[in-house]
Amino acid sequence: IKGAIAALGIMPYISASIIFQLMTAVVPGLSRLQQEGDVGRQKLTQYTRYATVLICLIQGTLLLLALNNPAQLFAGYDVATYGPIVLGSKWSFVVTSVIFMTAGTMLLMWLGEQITERGIGNGVSLLITVGILARLPNAGKSLVSMFQQENSKLLHLILLLLVLAIVVAGVVLITQGQRKIPVQYAQRAVGRKIMSGGTSFMPLRVNYAGVMPVIFAQAILMFPGMIFEKLAAILPAGFAKQVSIYVASHLGRQGFTYLFLYGLMILFFSYFWVATQFNELQVADDLKKHGGYIPGVRPGTATSDFLHNTMSRITLAGAVFLVIIAIIP
Repeated sequence: IKGAIAALGIMPYISASIIFQLMTAVVPGLSRLQQEGDVGRQKLTQYTRYATVLICLIQGTLLLLALNNPAQLFAGYDVATYGPIVLGSKWSFVVTSVIFMTAGTMLLMWLGEQITERGIGNGVSLLITVGILARLPNAGKSLVSMFQQENSKLLHLILLLLVLAIVVAGVVLITQGQRKIPVQYAQRAVGRKIMSGGTSFMPLRVNYAGVMPVIFAQAILMFPGMIFEKLAAILPAGFAKQVSIYVASHLGRQGFTYLFLYGLMILFFSYFWVATQFNELQVADDLKKHGGYIPGVRPGTATSDFLHNTMSRITLAGAVFLVIIAIIP
């Protein structure tokens, strides 16, 4: 068993960010903070950091308490043979270890923010990418050992590589895909200066929400299965225990019920993200103020309705693609 100061990883910070993204859409006070510019965003960032600490304390405590019963965590672990994982005082171990793991997550969060401000892109995404790349050597080793077995065929390897190429190509195409809405600007006077008209376009991304719906769905579906699994372990024999076992088994990651709910939530959060981040009324109003219009569509309400309908259709294509990519593994 390997322990690490950053055992919780960056996920508590991502979970806190998700919580505040969702709350911003429904809590007026947070929505006003988001519209106040840099000052409001700094306050939201500070609240997200506080929530990250709270999530670290909860997750760290639950993880360390679970180590007191290693047989439930690791199949085949025999306490009589290998001995207990936690030595000495249980609560002193829990308190000190939670502090260390919380500090590790906060260090990762700080590194991610520094990379974002002074680096080459989104720091948190780069940290997640590094974690994925670090597992590639073991994945390659497992792949080689799998195809060295007698019952494996060369055709299986070719099909696997073909699916890999198709998935990568699909991800690139959908991520870069966009619907270009033509915009015509009329000639107008600004003070004493005459601004000439012209033609441009408004790019509407097919996958406007990016990977956020997948993260939202995973973060939310993670907890019901864990809760019912723990209830099944501690409840006495009876109807409640049987219900907990039934629900926990159906919410497992390989179960049809889990995958079905997973897909539905990805679809829902794809539209939820677009609804909260893309304001077609504001876009239509800005076009009208700057003398722009979409050919064949009247400015104002008609333009906002056109943008809403167009965004809904292309969001469906992006959301279905996300569901396929998330469920294929």
